[in-house]
Amino acid sequence: MSPRPKVTPLGDDVYEIDTRMAGHTGITAGYLILGDRPCLVEPGTAGSAPVVREALTSLGVGPSDLSTVVVTHIHLDHAGGVGDMAEAYPAAEIVVHEKGARHLAAPERLMRSARMVYGDLLDELFGELKPTDAARIRAVEDTGVIDLGGGRRLESHYSPGHAKHHVGLLDSLTGDLYVGDAAGIYIPETADVRPATPPPDFDMDTALASLEKFKALGPKRLLFAHYGPVAAVTETLDRSAEELRLWVETVRKAHDESLDIDHAVAMVRDRTDGRYKAYGPDADPALTEKYELLNSTAGNVAGIMHSFGKLA
Repeated sequence: MSPRPKVTPLGDDVYEIDTRMAGHTGITAGYLILGDRPCLVEPGTAGSAPVVREALTSLGVGPSDLSTVVVTHIHLDHAGGVGDMAEAYPAAEIVVHEKGARHLAAPERLMRSARMVYGDLLDELFGELKPTDAARIRAVEDTGVIDLGGGRRLESHYSPGHAKHHVGLLDSLTGDLYVGDAAGIYIPETADVRPATPPPDFDMDTALASLEKFKALGPKRLLFAHYGPVAAVTETLDRSAEELRLWVETVRKAHDESLDIDHAVAMVRDRTDGRYKAYGPDADPALTEKYELLNSTAGNVAGIMHSFGKLA
């Protein structure tokens, strides 16, 4: 028997749902905003869909009740379950940035690319993204509005750098900002912030501009998909920018010296040794393994290296 889903109330009808990606706890969060028009932010992977459905049921949201499913971007740890959720909640509108909309309607190309990267591990980590009827998908551009009912809304703000189809989402009532991966990975056990710079879309200057946009929005709290709420808004966004610059500077040095990716990974590990409590000789090995699965050093370095090629 699978464990009951972990649902954490965050106030003002916001609930954090542990989507249990690949069976891990505390690695990927979805968020339900209850009210007149219930909205699910970040459904997680296809493999997480049963967990998320059970969580919604426990919160009184039935198949005809969910109004909206919105994703910050279409990477499979965030949006892999969209097709399953659309099928289970036939009244829900699916909201995504315009650059990602076609991949939710016809995910074959996205799935082929993901399988090239992950191989057989794809099924264990993410499962299969099912297509969603294009008529149910609403594409937003630089900004957009999701009606939550009662005058409350989610405002989407285009925030590329991590991915070209990324948006942040600001709750008009609470000031919560759903940051997706644009501010990196937050590790709640240790309060570490690590970059998220996978290929093929990562671009440092664009990512830094998105962080500045987030600061200018004046959010009261950051809600990370990985993982959870953070009240220290300015400090966390500043730390995210600092870590990005450090990683890119280190990988650029390896690139300029014509070193291969293995050397670049080693240089990053040497340079960041001691910066993250979740890593290093004194860290909990299980915690390190969990976050390497989600946000591997090699994957981040590959994304940074790829960004240099785009600039050439």
